[in-house]
Amino acid sequence: MVLALKQAQDAADAGEVPVGAVITDKDGTVLAIAQNRTRRDQDPTAHAEVLAIRQAAAHLGQDRLIGCTLHVTLEPCAMCAGAIAHARLDRVVYGAADPKSGGTDHGARVFDHAQSHHSPEVVSGVMEAQAADLLQSFFAMKRR
Repeated sequence: MVLALKQAQDAADAGEVPVGAVITDKDGTVLAIAQNRTRRDQDPTAHAEVLAIRQAAAHLGQDRLIGCTLHVTLEPCAMCAGAIAHARLDRVVYGAADPKSGGTDHGARVFDHAQSHHSPEVVSGVMEAQAADLLQSFFAMKRR
């Protein structure tokens, strides 16, 4: 999660919503590191989770990320949760909850639906205070 928080800070420094993501394999080897790039790439799908999934899949040369864990600083939205299900990630570990736009434990709760292709283990609240502080500081600066 420390690597994901570093990516989130880098995203904030670039004017992006501070979300960072890291994907590791079952041995803990880092396969992908990403941050939000929606504004820079002018791509509404360029969330950290989606970019990390693309990198990890390319690294492994396959579309299934079985045995892998996604570490992300903010609860994934419904779009990212759908991508996580399609990629068949084993586990999602996130920092700050997102009661407004979350898609795993809040809002759409994508993995709870019978139509979800896959339901990974979800672990919440890892380094939550640091992730939440980064987000709150970012949005406080935007409101000034």
